[in-house]
Formats: sequence, C-alpha cells, structure tokens
Amino acid sequence: MEELYTLEREVGRGSYGVVFEGRVAKTGQKVAIKRLPCSNPECIELYLQELWAMRTTARNHVNVIALHSCLLQTGSRSLKTLKPGNLPLRLVESVLKGSVVTAKQSQESTSPQSNTRRTNSEQAAPLRCLALWLVMEYCDGGDLNQYLLSRPPDAQRNHSVVQQLCGAVAFLHSLGITHRDLKPDNVLVCVTPKGPVVKVADFGLSKMSEGSVDGGLTRQHFSSTCGSDFYMAPEVWGGLTYTAQADIFSLGVMFWAVLERITFLEEGTTQEQLGKRLAERRRHHKPLPHYLPDWLHLMLPHRANQSPPFIM
Repeated sequence: MEELYTLEREVGRGSYGVVFEGRVAKTGQKVAIKRLPCSNPECIELYLQELWAMRTTARNHVNVIALHSCLLQTGSRSLKTLKPGNLPLRLVESVLKGSVVTAKQSQESTSPQSNTRRTNSEQAAPLRCLALWLVMEYCDGGDLNQYLLSRPPDAQRNHSVVQQLCGAVAFLHSLGITHRDLKPDNVLVCVTPKGPVVKVADFGLSKMSEGSVDGGLTRQHFSSTCGSDFYMAPEVWGGLTYTAQADIFSLGVMFWAVLERITFLEEGTTQEQLGKRLAERRRHHKPLPHYLPDWLHLMLPHRANQSPPFIM
C-alpha cells in the first residue's frame, strides 16, 4: 500500500467497511480510501454493486463521488490494481455460490483437460481476495449532516444543496442506477470558495438496469426492503414492489429535513443528525409515512414490526 497510497487517519466506519483519509504517494493528492473486507458473499455482492455503479458514473458528474481506482488485497501487504471493466472472478464466484471461494476450491473446479491447454502463468494458483480498497475523491466537509448542522441556517446554501442533489439523482437515473439509500449520511460535501459541492456516495445498495425509458425513469421493479426507515418510500416500507421513483421520495424527504432542520440524536451519542423526529424522553422513531398529514389521503402500508407509538 505504501508504494501507492499512504493512510493517515480513520475518518469513518460503517457496517461493511472503514474509510481512511490518505494521500497518493507520488503526488501527495489527498484521497479517501475505503477498505471492504471480503469475508462473506452477502457483503461481497454489495461491494461489487458499489464498484460497478461507481465505474459506470466514471467521474462524469460533479455531484457524484468519483472513483479513482480499485485495488484487490491478495495478502497482508500485497495489492493488485484492478483494470477498468474487470471484476475479481473469485469474488463473482463467491457471490454466485453463496460462500467465499478459496484458492483450493477454485483450483478443484478447474478440469484437468483445461489445465493442459493453459500456459504456465495461467496455471499459477489464483490470488486470494482478502479485501477491496476503493480509492475515491476526498471530501473535506464531511457528510451533509456534519456540514449543515455545524453552521447556522442559510437559505441560499440550502437552495444550492437541493439543486445539486436533484442534478445528481437525475444523472444516476439517466444511467439506469437506482441508489435505494439516499439520506444525508450518504451525501458528502467538498468545501469551496463558491460554496459547498455535494457528492452522492455509498452505492452498496444500488441497482442497475438498462437505463431510462423514453427519457424518463427506468420502470424496473425491485422487491428488497432496503434503505433507512425515515427516508423510505411508503411502498418500500410496506414490503411492496417499487421502482426508481422511490429515490424521488427519499430525495423529497431529504429536502424537508434540510430546509426544516428536522434532527434527532443517535442513541448513545450527543451528535444531532438530520432526519428523524424524536419525542421527548422517548427513543422510538417512525418513518415519514407515519408523519404525513391526514389531508394527503395516502394509503400507507402497515408494517408488523413498527416502533411503538409515541406522543408528539
């Protein structure tokens, strides 16, 4: 790693990986480096989805996080750069088989007849896949929660954020990418003299289709209930099928949270985040569909495991 990049400090940690602030060894350019351990097929599938989505955007929109390179960790101190368009076949095989494929299993799956037709280099043992490292542009303003809540309300700034988010989501949908987890935590901010530049990030739950239909949203239907409760569209929350339009709902909720500064305290912390209303002395929260006023006359699905009611 030291020959290519240097790791300076940890800046974020989630359910699937760790993000470090680093620098390009040759140029000193600051970058964000995410390490994704390849320990089980479910996580590996999310990593490959994120990698494929970020490669598809190809740094073509200022408000979508840019991927500089992807590295495959094959040993405690050995990394291999993945060429654009290539995916680690061992990881793809792990996803398809539902279990992490080892070098021994990969060799056993190759027939002796095919081995006799390979060169010496091709017969070498396949590389182990310990982790994927995604090298991305660095955003010095943190996520949208940290950036906005550390500053006093500003109408012009809010308007700029809303406009940029609209452009980013429209761009993703034009490529057939449905994000499925839009929320302030997954929007990063670069601070510039002209104001904040927001970047939609974290494509682990994203799905890709063949693209837009007649200039509109893709109509591919999804069924997995994923995302963050407060930002979920009613059909996602209710376990129904949904399309890329669910992203539009999440986007609207984000606008509401940004403009009205709706915040909550994460349990066990003192740091506010944009998003959920929290009743006094109560820790239960509900997604937006349960806050929508009755005059909207929306048919909201019931969820069996919803949080206990509380008094507003």
